[in-house]
Amino acid sequence: MSSDTHPVYAPFFGVIGASSAMIFSALGAAYGTAKSGAGIAAMAVMRPDLIMKSIIPVVMAGIIGIYGVVVGALISTSLTMPYSLYQGFLHMGAGLAVGLSGLAAGFAIGVVGDSGVRGQAQQPRLFVGMVLILIFAEVLGLYGLIVSLILIGKAASAA
Repeated sequence: MSSDTHPVYAPFFGVIGASSAMIFSALGAAYGTAKSGAGIAAMAVMRPDLIMKSIIPVVMAGIIGIYGVVVGALISTSLTMPYSLYQGFLHMGAGLAVGLSGLAAGFAIGVVGDSGVRGQAQQPRLFVGMVLILIFAEVLGLYGLIVSLILIGKAASAA
């Protein structure tokens, strides 16, 4: 079935959205994990007792990846024919929203996690401030997830 509103290439945009959600959020999660992990390794040389307390940035970076999985799965389950170009663009926007905001959040979590765990080893009172800054970095990814879910809802109602 091909028409002006349901061209055969319309699902391509949905697939790009699902892929973007996973790829970019995984990149952000990987960067946040790696950068924070490097900080933990450097800090653990002098203060091995703080390793478990310093895992928080790594966990928060991993949550960013979960946002991408959720949106990618929701988009993937919506890829059924007939599929309109409008749905494809909404799904692509949803994937890019969660993916790119996840990438930004992962970068922020990585930088804060690296510096935070190193600083916490020297001054334990920095822990609460580090956690607060990590929460503000994580919420950037959550904003992308919320926008993505709204866009996916619009695409579902347009079906």
